[in-house]
Amino acid sequence: MSDPLFEETAAPAGPEGGPLYSPLAARLAPKELTDFAGQEEILGEGKLLRRAIEADTLKSAVFYGPPGSGKTALARYIASRARAKTFDLNAVMAGVADLKKIIEFSRGLGGGIAQNQRILLVLDEIHHFNRTQQDVLLPSVEKGEIILIGMTTENPFFYINQALLSRFIVVEFKPLKPEHLSAIFDRALTAEAGLKALKPEVTPGAKKYLIDNSSGDARRLLNALELGVVTTKPGKGGKRVIDEAVARESIQRRSLRYDRSSDEHYDHISAFIKSMRGSDPDAAVYWLAKMLEAGEDPRFVARRILICASEDVGNANPMALVMAESAFRSAEVLGMPEARIVLAQAAIYVACSPKSNASYLAVNEAQAEVKSGVEREVPMHLRDGSKDGEALGHGKGYKYPHDFEGHYVKQEYMPDPKTFYRPTEQGFEIEIGKRLKRLRGEK
Repeated sequence: MSDPLFEETAAPAGPEGGPLYSPLAARLAPKELTDFAGQEEILGEGKLLRRAIEADTLKSAVFYGPPGSGKTALARYIASRARAKTFDLNAVMAGVADLKKIIEFSRGLGGGIAQNQRILLVLDEIHHFNRTQQDVLLPSVEKGEIILIGMTTENPFFYINQALLSRFIVVEFKPLKPEHLSAIFDRALTAEAGLKALKPEVTPGAKKYLIDNSSGDARRLLNALELGVVTTKPGKGGKRVIDEAVARESIQRRSLRYDRSSDEHYDHISAFIKSMRGSDPDAAVYWLAKMLEAGEDPRFVARRILICASEDVGNANPMALVMAESAFRSAEVLGMPEARIVLAQAAIYVACSPKSNASYLAVNEAQAEVKSGVEREVPMHLRDGSKDGEALGHGKGYKYPHDFEGHYVKQEYMPDPKTFYRPTEQGFEIEIGKRLKRLRGEK
C-alpha cells in the first residue's frame, strides 16, 4: 500500500485551469517575485534572500511574521522553482513518524546528493513542534540532507531551539502596508484568475474600509473581497457593485493581531508601559483599549499600571500609586466593560504625572550592596528592646525623633552609611530633596 505522504495528487481543475473552488488568495498566489507586494526589505532587488531564491541556492530558513504577510506564498513559490522533491507539512497535524519517513526517503537517495535530488520540507506553524520533534530534524538539516523552510507567526527565538535555529536563515515578514494591500486588491479585481469574470465594481469607500480593517493581512482582505463579490447579485450589465455597506458585512469586525499566549501579548503590554513612562496618554490609552478589546485580563493590565506608578512615577507624584491601587481594586469589583473606564483614568493619570525612577534605582542599588557590598549589622541602639532584649543592651541610647525639635535628631541608622536614594528635580521629589538637604546640613 502506498504512503499518501509520497503520492503526487492533483486538485480538480477549475475554469482557468486552477484548482476547483480554490479560494481567491490561493488563485492569486504570486507566480513571479515581481508579483509580491511589500516585503521590499527582504525581496527587493539585490537583497540576499532574493539572490538565493533566483540562484536556487537557498538553504534552510524560517519565515516569521503576522498572518497574511506572504510567508506561505513565498515558501510555495520557492518550492515551485526548486529542483527538489518537496514535502508539505503542517506542524499541527504532523508528528515524528512523518518526519522520520521523509528523513529515511532522503537517506535512501544518499542524502539527495547521490542522485542530484534535493529534499525540500515546507513546514507550516513550526512553533507547534516540541523540542523532541525539532531535535529529530536537526541532524538532517545540519548535514544538508533536507532543506527546511519553516513558517510561524511566533518569534522563532522563543519557540525554536537554538541548535536548530543556528542552522537557519531567519527572515522576518512585516504586516503589509495600505499601499501593498491596495495593489493586491486591484490585482484581484483585474486578474483572470481573480474576480474579473464576475465584473465587480468597488466604490472607493468600500475599498478603503476593507483595507483599513484587514490589519495588514492580505488573506483576510481577499477573503472579505471575494465574499462580498460572490454574494452580490449582478445588476445592470452584469456588474456587481460593492459599496461600503457590503464591505462592512463582508469583513464585519477588524481582526486584532493579539494572542494572549503569543509575542503580541508581551509586545503590547511593553508598548503600553513605555507609553505611560514616556508621558504619552494618547498612546497609553490606545494600547490599553486594544488589549482589552482583544480579551486581555483587565487585572493583568491593572498590575502593570501599579508597577509603572511606582517604578516610573514614584515620589515625583505619590498619588499615582494611590490612583493605580484604587483602579486595580475597582477593576476587580466592576469587571468588564466598566473596568476599562477606571483603568483608562489611572493609565492617563500615570502617563501625565511627573516621572522619577529614583526609588527603583535606590532599591536596586541597595540590593546590590546587600549581595556584594559591606556587610552591616543592626546597631545596638536600633535593635528591639522588648522581652529580654533590653537586658542585652538592645535599644539602649536610641533617640526618639518626636522628642526633638522638628521631630528630627541626627543619629546612626546604618553603619558605614551610603546614599541610595537620590531625589530628582521632578514633581514632589523637589520638596523631598530640599528636606533631605536641610536635615543633612547640606546647602
